[in-house]
Amino acid sequence: MLNMPHPARATIVDVARAAGVSRQTVSNAINSPERVSPDTLSRVLQVVEELNYRPSSAARTLRHQRAGAVGTELNAVTGTPSEVALPFLTALTLAAPGHACHMVPFASREAFPMLSGYQDMVRRRLVDAFVLTDTHPADPRPDWLEQAGIPYASFGRIYDDSSRVWWADVDGSAGTSAAVEHLAETGFRTVGFLGWPAGSAVGDDRRRGWLAGVEQHGLAQGPEAAAPQSLRQAISAAERLLDGLAVGDAVVCASDVLALGVQQAALARGWRPGRDIGITGFDGSATAQLHGISTLVQPLDEIAEHLLTVVHDQLAGAPAPTHGALFLPTLTVGASTVTTSMKGTP
Repeated sequence: MLNMPHPARATIVDVARAAGVSRQTVSNAINSPERVSPDTLSRVLQVVEELNYRPSSAARTLRHQRAGAVGTELNAVTGTPSEVALPFLTALTLAAPGHACHMVPFASREAFPMLSGYQDMVRRRLVDAFVLTDTHPADPRPDWLEQAGIPYASFGRIYDDSSRVWWADVDGSAGTSAAVEHLAETGFRTVGFLGWPAGSAVGDDRRRGWLAGVEQHGLAQGPEAAAPQSLRQAISAAERLLDGLAVGDAVVCASDVLALGVQQAALARGWRPGRDIGITGFDGSATAQLHGISTLVQPLDEIAEHLLTVVHDQLAGAPAPTHGALFLPTLTVGASTVTTSMKGTP
């Protein structure tokens, strides 16, 4: 087979010659159309289309002094990595091309993200903006980014200043309330709770949803316990929690790891998850899928799309959104909350 020559790619010189204008006018028509008269702009853009001219993305990046990248910190090398960190990074990476950018992840060994990684990324001009995760009260990052004039959006509420609206979050309270509703419909009448130690803004929000759901559906409020995001400690806490429950009761958990702890503790005492005790988790992780745990799935694709839109709008100088965005999780039912009609069957 003969190697056919590829047609030469049109250049800005070709466009200028065909439109009868200077190269600067072509550049203005593409990058600053307000500087070109309507008739000339129409003529130049028509030639651009006819010649299929595409400006060099590298040249445009240099001209605008932009990296075409958004940074995000992975708090994934600590002792208790998040189960949604990798799926969320995947969602961001898939959404990024639609916003004319790519993602640049960097890692931290800190339990709470600090500024050093962000300062380094900015100093080296590797990114134009950031998507924050693991937000928490007294988080130093929003203040520093705003003082430095660097656009950002946050997966998680910005707790110290309600006027900051560049965030999206999962409505954890609505999620655990929905889990209680599901348990009530399934036939469970006493529902306990296994959450994280007090002081976790996300964990406290999920606990509020459990309390509200129990009250709303007229259920008995079972005992509660807390454990960090550790399976060993979750099993230990669940063993004590189950001492205050009986066959036919249920437990709502703040995460899938905690739910797995309840499942393991229940199995150790001969209780069959779903038939003898109901268990729900939170996060929609691989852990829940592998172990048949009913779980609340976070809409990570929608959140990633929203946050990158917020970042893109800031870079373009668009007005700020009027408020942050709360997304509802959806319950995926697993074997850990089978129907009550199955209880007591062999």
